[in-house]
Amino acid sequence: MSQTVSDKIKIVVSSGKRKTSIARAVIKPGIGRVWINNVPAEFIPFELAKMKILEPLLLIGDLAKTVDIRVNVHGGGYMSQAEAVRIAIARGLVEFFNSDEVKSLFKEYDRHMLSGDPRQTEPKKWGRYSARRRWQKSYR
Repeated sequence: MSQTVSDKIKIVVSSGKRKTSIARAVIKPGIGRVWINNVPAEFIPFELAKMKILEPLLLIGDLAKTVDIRVNVHGGGYMSQAEAVRIAIARGLVEFFNSDEVKSLFKEYDRHMLSGDPRQTEPKKWGRYSARRRWQKSYR
């Protein structure tokens, strides 16, 4: 996460990961607009994914109307991407507002909003169909 100050405008770049999805969020002062891959958040077709993405903004209330957020995300499925975007936005908002109140609010609501989720898929083993499934044995 880095911070750039140019012409007295604060810009925060943050990232979030979930499974194989990686999201990068750029947060600037604005009027409350959110774009994901250059598409406004209102036009995301999956309702559950949209609610996951907008959770951090709903939690901070009126502060959300003071920033514009642009997110680029790739990899994984649409729910994994939504969680990665959620993490990137939450981390960026904590850094942008530099407030312990916002950080404690996010941690109290869901600690994975800031820390991420370390679970990954288990790799497939040789001689099997998948990570754990083995060949069936027949004794008759």
